[in-house]
Amino acid sequence: MMKNILVLAGIGILTLSCSKKETTTVENKSDSTKIVDSINAARTKINDSIKAKKSENRFKDFNGNHKFTYETSNFKKIIGNIDFKKIEGERDNYNVSGSIKSGNNSVNIQGFVQVVSPKYMNFTGEITQKIPENDNGKPYTRKGTKTFASKDGGKTYRLQDMVNGSGFVDYIDIQY
Repeated sequence: MMKNILVLAGIGILTLSCSKKETTTVENKSDSTKIVDSINAARTKINDSIKAKKSENRFKDFNGNHKFTYETSNFKKIIGNIDFKKIEGERDNYNVSGSIKSGNNSVNIQGFVQVVSPKYMNFTGEITQKIPENDNGKPYTRKGTKTFASKDGGKTYRLQDMVNGSGFVDYIDIQY
């Protein structure tokens, strides 16, 4: 008798455990797609705002044309222009090109500028000058990375590599 009760209890337990359980279904698959799409749209918006914030200048905006001057040790000053073009998506970085020309005197600048503080900018590229008073106008080129510094609150930035190929001091300035 005890055996029969145990067998019946075992069969009952098996029947209950093998019976179909309730299943949950996703009511509408398009709703989950809409949710995922809205999450992705929100993430894209956040990422775009972060990207825009990271490309904002930390220092003043130099984009555009500025005065570019050259002055020799005998205080002869010639004036030209330099164009700063902000590099898209980068902070305080510009491609620059400019020239100064007066008679046989000329100075050309071509390269890249990174503004590193309110008082300093680093230029990488070439500055070529042809001045008849210096080695009979033989071109002198400064290559590599050079620093322009301001001592007047950011109105004028002067090239710190002031000694030319003839051993004389030149003042090459960018005016904001």
